[in-house]
Amino acid sequence: MKSLVALVVSFVVCFAAAAIGGLATRRAPEFYEALSQPSWAPPASLFGPVWTVLYALMAIAVWLVWKERSAAGAGTALTLFLVQLALNALWSWLFFAWQLGTAARVEIVVLLVVIALTIAAFWRVRPLAGALMLPYLAWVAYATALTFALVRQNPGIL
Repeated sequence: MKSLVALVVSFVVCFAAAAIGGLATRRAPEFYEALSQPSWAPPASLFGPVWTVLYALMAIAVWLVWKERSAAGAGTALTLFLVQLALNALWSWLFFAWQLGTAARVEIVVLLVVIALTIAAFWRVRPLAGALMLPYLAWVAYATALTFALVRQNPGIL
């Protein structure tokens, strides 16, 4: 029963971070569509479903590590996870709400590094948890390239 409660808490924490970031994206589809975009930019409608899957995978991954919380390195892994989750939510505010392109570029690179560190830490505690975070790393790497392209192509806006 305790493990099931922990799984629910993991989902609540991850989707709370999504909601905090989501507050900054209320007008994101219109803003995003109005930007000059590279040919490889996805449609705005893709972001919601992708992020939903990624947050669910993150919730399962952090739950797996939490279950091994007495293992060596688990505390560091859980701390890194919370840091990357906060950085994830912050990016939406920097890019969409505050339209701070340079800050968003710097922040997403830091986010990418912290995600990689989180994956390495998760992998040492529970390899499956690290593997579940790999799609997230791939998506944020793609989002990093997209952020750089959007800021470069929209200097008056971002």
